[in-house]
Amino acid sequence: MIISVVAVSVRLYGLTNPIADWHSWRQNDTAAVARNFSKFGFDPLHPRFDDLSNIPSGKDNPMGWRMVEFPFYQSVAYGAWRLVPRVRVEVVLRLVTIAASIGTLIILYLLVAPTVSVSVAMLSAFVYAVLPYGMYYGRSILPDPFMVFWAVLSVFLVFQATQKKDKSDKKDDTRYLVLLVLSGISAALALLVKPFGVFLLLPVPYLFFRRFGVSWRLFIGLFVYSLICLFPLWWWRQWILQYPEGIPVYAWLLNEGNIRFKGAWFYWLFAKRLGELIMGYWGLLPFGLGILAPVSNKEGWLFRWWLGGGLLYLVIIARGNVQHDYYQILLLPVISVYLGKGLAFLLSNNVFSKAISYQLAAISFLLMLAFSWYTIRTYYWINRPDIVEAGQTADRLIPKDAKVIAPYNGDTTFLYQTNRQGWPLGFDIDKKLQMGATHYVTVSPTDNDWETRDLANQYTVLVRNEKFAIIDLTKPKL
Repeated sequence: MIISVVAVSVRLYGLTNPIADWHSWRQNDTAAVARNFSKFGFDPLHPRFDDLSNIPSGKDNPMGWRMVEFPFYQSVAYGAWRLVPRVRVEVVLRLVTIAASIGTLIILYLLVAPTVSVSVAMLSAFVYAVLPYGMYYGRSILPDPFMVFWAVLSVFLVFQATQKKDKSDKKDDTRYLVLLVLSGISAALALLVKPFGVFLLLPVPYLFFRRFGVSWRLFIGLFVYSLICLFPLWWWRQWILQYPEGIPVYAWLLNEGNIRFKGAWFYWLFAKRLGELIMGYWGLLPFGLGILAPVSNKEGWLFRWWLGGGLLYLVIIARGNVQHDYYQILLLPVISVYLGKGLAFLLSNNVFSKAISYQLAAISFLLMLAFSWYTIRTYYWINRPDIVEAGQTADRLIPKDAKVIAPYNGDTTFLYQTNRQGWPLGFDIDKKLQMGATHYVTVSPTDNDWETRDLANQYTVLVRNEKFAIIDLTKPKL
């Protein structure tokens, strides 16, 4: 309970901030789907975001379809938002993420305690609660923490289902079937939220094998589980093919630039991300000890399969992991487990001096948090408050059904602040006018900004100062 309270407390930092912090473009695109449910009606089969451009998919997207993850995360947040409509949707989305993070923490404890020990479970949960990387992304508006929760829950339910009970007890068979179905549903939700959750499900076949061996029960169990968890994803992927303009280009995530196993791949993932950003250099010591620590019979290869799934994820989704640091959210559970095991080894080993081991554990843990936080603290910063001010001004001045051109180098962060659909890039103004553009909003307008200058000469200027300009494209100057 205390660890959960700590985890919630540290994730409330910056709760009401505008979405203009680190990776704001992806957070805004996610939040826009939930916000647009209130504008266009709640329809999770037809999620829409604010970007009407051809930047994500290579095709013009006049309806703003957002055919990526099934919007389960946004749907839950939207339902909660309806209960508290005075609270901004961004805050509700963050609270849903926090709830998912705490749920993952609790399940992690329940999974580690019976397989390793209660002390390791406590340490793993505490590490998960206070890792600065997890603190920031554990309150971000991204589908990844939500996906992690459902995937970890699925593994836990399979673990519970495959625990040996009295075979003569018919209630055990009923319990097994219920848990099997529930675990499959949890896995299905994880994959619908984000298919990368499959890498966290790698221990599932091992758990079935450990219980049943090579037998008909093994194959039946895996078949039922796979059918339940994979069919909804297959159906969703078939459904979205009807809206190609809403499907972003994604092949580049695998290995664009042939980066896999190159020096840059090793450097960015194992040195910068895992070593520096997540484990703050010093966390590598307990993490390594956690991998080397003895494995109990109850644990078996459970967490090693999790570790293998994480490595496989880095290998297969090579470019995506190098490109975006939030992709490593998926690794947080397994990193926390091995950090917990390593810290427990230092605190309980009979090989080294107790005094030295205790000091080394404390120093490693504190420096890990300090060096990780040194970078993570910048993730909360709002480096361009002018886009927030300009967006809020535009939201007050222009019609609710306006379509806005909000140039920001293709980044939708500025567009989201206007609370309108439109285009995050200028140029081809005539084409955008034909597609329904009604207003042009820009930040830092200067005499050297030829596009703003030309439009200001042709159309009515609503606001123009040193920070931003708002131009009404529906009212040409006489």
